[in-house]
Amino acid sequence: MAFAKILEELRDKAVFITGGTGFFGKNLLSLFQQTKQAGLNIRVGVLSRNAERFQKDFPQLSEGVTFHHGDIESFEFPKENYDYIIHAATHVAGRQHNQDPAFMLNNMIVGIQRVLDFAESCGTKRILHTSSGAVYGEQPRELYHIPENNCWSPYTSDVKSAYGEGKRVSEMLGTLFSKRTGIEFVNARCFAFLGPYLPLDSNYAIGNFILNGLRDENIIIKGDGTPRRSYMYATDLVEWLLTILIFGENTQSYNVGSDIDYSIKEVAEKVKEFFPKIKIETQSTLKFKDKPLRYVPSIEKAKNDLGLKVNVQISDGIDRFLLNYKKKGV
Repeated sequence: MAFAKILEELRDKAVFITGGTGFFGKNLLSLFQQTKQAGLNIRVGVLSRNAERFQKDFPQLSEGVTFHHGDIESFEFPKENYDYIIHAATHVAGRQHNQDPAFMLNNMIVGIQRVLDFAESCGTKRILHTSSGAVYGEQPRELYHIPENNCWSPYTSDVKSAYGEGKRVSEMLGTLFSKRTGIEFVNARCFAFLGPYLPLDSNYAIGNFILNGLRDENIIIKGDGTPRRSYMYATDLVEWLLTILIFGENTQSYNVGSDIDYSIKEVAEKVKEFFPKIKIETQSTLKFKDKPLRYVPSIEKAKNDLGLKVNVQISDGIDRFLLNYKKKGV
């Protein structure tokens, strides 16, 4: 399906974004700024706890955007109507995730309920919830690509499962809400990504490696380098999210990510190609040569049902990221 058709569906529509100042949100805002040249007149509202700072730091993303001040748990409902809601606000790093998972879990549940209440009050037709591959729990080592109908789930005895469980509960609440109200609700189960505005000093391996390269530092792999990941570039991410928002089947979930995977060591080597002077070091010996840990989606459902595909591969993605970073610093 041509992306132009997706964007045409948004002509003269209003979209409300939670998490609009994060990685997903910034790339969505970048796309919406570009649509102005096509005269699509997409009106965008963003929930933010510090809109003034965001507008100062990212004026290129803020032009024409209506900011609504507030926290996801308690924001005052805007008076404007919104045709679509993209719920991308989640504490995925920092104190809430690593040190206080109970706080994070509660925040996710209260936040999704607040978004659903707002949707019922503002004329929304459809909601896109950015869920996560974490809903599956630990991917079985013998399973190369994890599909949406997988029956595994996070271990409730492990506090690290709080994020995945929060996403699972959010998906369930969305389904119940849709059945009650008729407002459609779809999930994008997101995996790993690369692109403009990716935090380089957070818990994203590829971002950490790129930061090492930019600083002329050796890449330090904090393990044996065998876990396998795949990376989708931000332009593909935005296209997939909007396609699922408009055409995804109600109450269904779609994996969002690349199905071409690499070991963490191979990812480091891909980054090193752009920084030949640095070296790669691993901090532990090989543990899982035959069946390494995996976090890789099957994307057959998105391909077959929505005509989506991965356009940008990892090396091209790193190249694009670096060109954009050197030009714009993001």
